[in-house]
Amino acid sequence: MRRTPLWAVALTAAAALTVTACGGGSVGGSEKTNQVEVFSWWTSGSEAAALDALIGDFKKANPGATVRNGAVSGGGGSNAQQVLQTRLVGGNPPDTWQTHPGKAMSEILDNGLALDLTDVYTANEWTSVMPKPLIDAMSRDGKVYGVLTGVHRGNVLWFNKKVLADAGISVGEQLTQQEFDRALDKLRAKGKTPLCLGDKDIFASAEVLENVLVGRLGADGWDRLVSGRMKWSDPQVRAAVKEYTGLLGRVNGDHSALTWDQAVKRMADGGCAFNTMGDWAYGELVKDGQRDGEDFGYVPFPGSEHVFVTVGDVFVASAADKNPDLVKKWIASVGGKESQLAFNKAKGSTPVRTDVDVSSLGAYQQAAAQDFRKETLVSTLVHGEATSPRFQQSFFDAVNQLNASHDVDAFVKALDGAAEK
Repeated sequence: MRRTPLWAVALTAAAALTVTACGGGSVGGSEKTNQVEVFSWWTSGSEAAALDALIGDFKKANPGATVRNGAVSGGGGSNAQQVLQTRLVGGNPPDTWQTHPGKAMSEILDNGLALDLTDVYTANEWTSVMPKPLIDAMSRDGKVYGVLTGVHRGNVLWFNKKVLADAGISVGEQLTQQEFDRALDKLRAKGKTPLCLGDKDIFASAEVLENVLVGRLGADGWDRLVSGRMKWSDPQVRAAVKEYTGLLGRVNGDHSALTWDQAVKRMADGGCAFNTMGDWAYGELVKDGQRDGEDFGYVPFPGSEHVFVTVGDVFVASAADKNPDLVKKWIASVGGKESQLAFNKAKGSTPVRTDVDVSSLGAYQQAAAQDFRKETLVSTLVHGEATSPRFQQSFFDAVNQLNASHDVDAFVKALDGAAEK
């Protein structure tokens, strides 16, 4: 999956172009047709299958309508974001595009780029079946501007059951930090790679660090950190970052050459024991024929047992669109019960609607759906929900440097400085 919005381009220019388009000029939005362009970064096996499910449901509900799949591959989503930025600034926005809730949407809303979808929520009575905090994360001044396809859990530790069994390691319903450390040491002593990582795209190693931080700080500490109420130079944060650098010594040597999904596949094939990644990994595992509970297992990342790191994917619609009625039908379809079930079944995520029957989903997804409703929800930094896009980019830059230098002091100093700007 991932993909993290990098809004480094001056969207003020995009806003000006959008205003021109809305005022009847020739810039922005395609001519009114029965086609909807859906822009995303979903191109891996399970992602493409999940997107196809959304498209299929939309076309079935809207005979005569067509969909142009504008997915852009590569860069863990950054390639798609660069293309999107260029199109927004150039006044040529897609009809609808993928982003994340929370801070990731802030500049889109600040610049008036998204269509008000409140009437879609009212017509479909979604406010009664979707968690209010998540709706609020897509809202501004009482109006809603996006719909969630589902919610991923970011803080999952996946493992190959055969590799662990061969090493004499058993994992219960959770794994303490001490048990995790002992397992990693035992695996390395037996000549096995303890942890698979594929950080050709930096979000993957940033995801590992995020999970370590959430595990050590807990929900309250994490919220204080990302909101600026805790310093990155705090001793607890330093200890977690030091722990992360220790994990880097236990990963595959070619990690920078692999993508996240290649690392998941290597774990599934027995090339390592563990992989920590959001549960979009589940969709990849199942699509490749791996059996839930037999070939692979999973626990919350050590220390984060009662925390659910939410990674939500949202579709917004262009405020400049020439056919708002049709694009709103796309939004309505994405939020429909059938689409929510079909999409999340393929993707590995949890339907955001609480009235969707999840009994047909796999064991992991049923458990995740229960946790989503009972555990403490926190927002992800890595995927742009918890902090500004500017700070998110500073975090990625600092992780890149940390991976190369293992210099904890330089890392926390850089992020303390970024937080003050």
